[in-house]
Amino acid sequence: VQLVESGGGSVQAGGSLRLSCTHSGYTSSRHCMGWFRQAPGKEREGVAAINIAGTTKYADSVKGRFTISQDSAKNTVYLQMNSLKPEDTAMYYCATDKRLGDMWYEAFVYDTWGQGTQVTVS
Repeated sequence: VQLVESGGGSVQAGGSLRLSCTHSGYTSSRHCMGWFRQAPGKEREGVAAINIAGTTKYADSVKGRFTISQDSAKNTVYLQMNSLKPEDTAMYYCATDKRLGDMWYEAFVYDTWGQGTQVTVS
């Protein structure tokens, strides 16, 4: 399984970015994709997740501002980020797991990660 993120960059507060994560496709053992972020000196935190059925989960800090979606034909998961704040600055990673469970926001649940894309909000 290979995950490749793109779409990061620098933006002013209040702006928007859309991240993309291209993966090798859902399988019988992989039904969930998640977005995480990690700021310097902080732990990696779950931002949003989606499963093969389209069920979504969000961290409270991004609800109403971020939207996770997917294009199954392109094997791509997106994270639309609106109303960005300086505290959203971090390296953003996508990851894959077997299913969308109650602990979707915990990094240790996921076993495959992309290389990350930097988001900087000033």
